[in-house]
Amino acid sequence: MATLRELKGRIGSVASSEKITGAMKMISSAKMHKAELALKRLLPFRQQIETILGNLLSADAEFSSPLTEPREVKRIGLVVLGSDDGLCGAYNVNIFKAVLNRLEEYRRTLGENVDVVIYPVGRKLDKAAHKIAGEHLKVASVFGVNSKTEGPGVKRFMELLRNDFTSGNLDRVDVMYMNFQSVSRQRIRAEQLLPIIPQSFSAGNGKALCRPYIFEPNASSIFAAVLPLFLLAMMQEVFVENRASEQAARIMAMQSANDNAKKLLEQLQLEFNKLRQQSITTELLDILGGQVK
Repeated sequence: MATLRELKGRIGSVASSEKITGAMKMISSAKMHKAELALKRLLPFRQQIETILGNLLSADAEFSSPLTEPREVKRIGLVVLGSDDGLCGAYNVNIFKAVLNRLEEYRRTLGENVDVVIYPVGRKLDKAAHKIAGEHLKVASVFGVNSKTEGPGVKRFMELLRNDFTSGNLDRVDVMYMNFQSVSRQRIRAEQLLPIIPQSFSAGNGKALCRPYIFEPNASSIFAAVLPLFLLAMMQEVFVENRASEQAARIMAMQSANDNAKKLLEQLQLEFNKLRQQSITTELLDILGGQVK
């Protein structure tokens, strides 16, 4: 049986853990709200690009771009976003399970010999991806890109993927990440980045205004110039959603840890009180026994 001193030490340790998890929850909450604001700032940019593309596609003109040309898929690039830090529950585990299912789908639909190159973003997924690398599965770790990368870093990463596609190193590029919906709800989402498919233009509800336009220098040139911006907007949104989802998962994990700490603290306090009461009762009996003698 534990002594009063031991129980007191355990109570102090659990109480400290409760304070720490509460503080971490508050920090994660602030970071999540920051990511939510970043998402709201990105939305008008993407919607405007999609509106431009909608107007171009509604015009009576022929469009072509290396970024929209489909080809036989022999080598796929799969960008997977996770976290660099832990303490976010099963966040990375769920993403990795979805990656394994995605790989099985590639083998089933494209053949057993299709080559897949995984671009893991986040230290946790990078470590997990290297464990499953094999003959038809390679891991391309990109220096300087992690789950906290913003602005210029995202742009360089997108340019790397675009160059790998246009040069023929990759025949298709997909991205997998956690779609942020609320604090308690995040869902795995998989999207095709390259080649760009027409369905992507309506993903953000960008609509053509159906007005007569004069395109300078010409519609095809504008189309080719706007497509990279569209890809960049997509990738920026993916990175921000990943950050928001990570912090949301960490909030839930810290809340769960905090609740468990409170329950344990109550149990230890009850056990401490019982043991202290037992000790007091024993001392009183000893005193009474001495007086009787």
